[in-house]
Amino acid sequence: MPPYWRLSGFYFFYFASLGALVPYWSLYLKALGFGGAEIGELIAILMATKLVAPNVWGWIADHSGRRMAIIRSASLLSVLAFAAVFWSHGYWPLALVMAGFSFFWNASLPQFEAVTLSHLGSSTHRYSSIRLWGSIGFILAVAGLGPLLDRFGAGLLPGVLLGLFAAIWVASLGVPEAPTAVHHREHEPLRRVLRRREVWVLLLVCFLMQASHGPYYTFYTLYMEEAGYSRGQIGQLWALGVIAEIGVFLVMHRWLPRFGARRLLLSSLLLTTLRWLLIGAFPDRLPLVLLAQSLHAASFGIYHAVAIHLVHRLFVGRNQGRGQALYSSLSFGAGGAAGSLAAGYVWAGVGHAATYYAAALLSGAALLLAWRGRLSD
Repeated sequence: MPPYWRLSGFYFFYFASLGALVPYWSLYLKALGFGGAEIGELIAILMATKLVAPNVWGWIADHSGRRMAIIRSASLLSVLAFAAVFWSHGYWPLALVMAGFSFFWNASLPQFEAVTLSHLGSSTHRYSSIRLWGSIGFILAVAGLGPLLDRFGAGLLPGVLLGLFAAIWVASLGVPEAPTAVHHREHEPLRRVLRRREVWVLLLVCFLMQASHGPYYTFYTLYMEEAGYSRGQIGQLWALGVIAEIGVFLVMHRWLPRFGARRLLLSSLLLTTLRWLLIGAFPDRLPLVLLAQSLHAASFGIYHAVAIHLVHRLFVGRNQGRGQALYSSLSFGAGGAAGSLAAGYVWAGVGHAATYYAAALLSGAALLLAWRGRLSD
């Protein structure tokens, strides 16, 4: 049996930190006096480190076989690096802190995904029942912090984040190494895997999908504030999206065998495109805002569970860690950084609603590519 609660605890604190960082970091940056383009650039740094960090640590983990030791080291170093934020207020000092801590923070999750899947063995379809605790952590952080930031201001945020990063490291100490068996006869060079059509199509789809989330992760809180919502209400909207995500995680172990990965992926891309159009066009219509947030069940819940399943199937043996690292770096890293950076310039130069229409174009392109690419289950 996998160590369910110890695995779940790591996800809980990791995504609680994400629930504090992603929705509210733009508020903190705005409170420091940064404009839209600068906010987009600084948040893009968080995403951009995923281009390098997961691949560096993934290569080390695949060759050493000591994933948990690497995860613990990266988690501790992220705490130490982030502590410098209390003395960093200018653009370049803050950029250095964000690049430093996120290089280690972004390194741990892809390797932990590989550890979790290794513990699950042949029951990888039950991944979502463990991962849902990350969603619960996100909800508690985002819903709890909104009213606190309304009352005490955005200056509270760095202290909360430092505590959550420390909790990630403590949680990692209790997770054992997963038993691994390396079958050299089954090993295929990574460059040969990447030349396969279904592999590069999947990675490109993931890149476009996460790029489409750039406006959401960078400016959704500011966009909703402009539409007249309080920070407490905005926190509840973020939480609603993740509640919908949890509902999906509870049933994905049944949906994947029943509907197949390709059909679920296409559905998630279609619903994601609808979500961005609704947010861009109707930020002041609460029923439509609620509908758009419930579609987070598709734009992250279904999509991520299917992507993890396909990456685990396509990258086998000694390539598992690097497969998860590539998925993280090319989607959440390159895609997220490109999306946040572009969103900052569109937000500042074209219009705020236009950022979400651009997002819909990106997810629509991912839908077309996935459909034409004929990804298999």
